[in-house]
Order: sequence, then structure tokens, then C-alpha cells
Amino acid sequence: MKTQTPTNLLIRSSLALTLAFAVLTPLLSPSAEPADEKKMDSQMMEHCEKMKEQKKEMKADMKAQDDDLTAHAAKMNSAAADKKVDEVAALVTHMLEQRISMDARKAKMEEEMMEHMMKHMKMGKKSMAKCPMMKDMKDMDHKPTDADKEPAEAKK
Repeated sequence: MKTQTPTNLLIRSSLALTLAFAVLTPLLSPSAEPADEKKMDSQMMEHCEKMKEQKKEMKADMKAQDDDLTAHAAKMNSAAADKKVDEVAALVTHMLEQRISMDARKAKMEEEMMEHMMKHMKMGKKSMAKCPMMKDMKDMDHKPTDADKEPAEAKK
């Protein structure tokens, strides 16, 4: 067996050290994924908040429409007999226009919501749990109403 010269030993040791460094560096260094993941989480949470705000705005718009219809119905009810038919027709037309508009808006929002939830699902359970929209849904416990309760006679 050949004895190794100090130069040969130095070269081989350097190569071994370089190889070990090249193999272990990617394993030991923090990967870029967590930074990308945090950025993605941040973008997703912004989108969640935007959708939550859209939902809030739609509820407010629906309330305003209900108030508008209530005022219109009061006007119809107080109209003179010869004007009632015209007021009924105007109210029904107004209701139909509101309904068509709101149905289209809801359908668009539902589609966006499904896409949003699919993104959360692709990102994992933790992502969905962080979503403000999901947190709101968890807070909506079903509280029984009178319609849900059994009549007293049925219990006997």
C-alpha cells in the first residue's frame, strides 16, 4: 500500500470536506419555502379580508333594499284607490329588478368563495383555519328556533 504524501492527503481531505459541505448546505440552510409560504399566507389573508368585507357590504345593501321596499309598500298602501294598481305594478317591478341583480351578485360571490376555499384546501388545513371567513362560520352555532322545537303534545 502506498503512503500518502501530505499534499495528497490535503487534496483528498479538501475534496471530502467540499463534498460534505455541498451536500449538507441545502439541508442545513433555511429554505426559501417558508418565506414564500408567509408571503402566500399574507396574500391569502388579504383576500380573505376582502371577501369578508364584500359579504358585509352585500348584507348592508340587502338591508337597504329591504328598507326601500318597505317605503315603497307604505307608499302603495297609502295611495288612492285609482293609483293602487300602478303602485302594485311599480313595486313588483322594483322587487323583480332587485332580485335579479342580487341573485347575479350572489352567484358571482359564491363562485369566488368556492375558488377561495379551493386555494385554502390546496394550502392545507392550517390555512383554512386561519381564514376569517371560516372563523365567522365557526361562530355561527345553530340555536334552535321555535320551528325547530317539538310541540309539547309530541313529547308525551
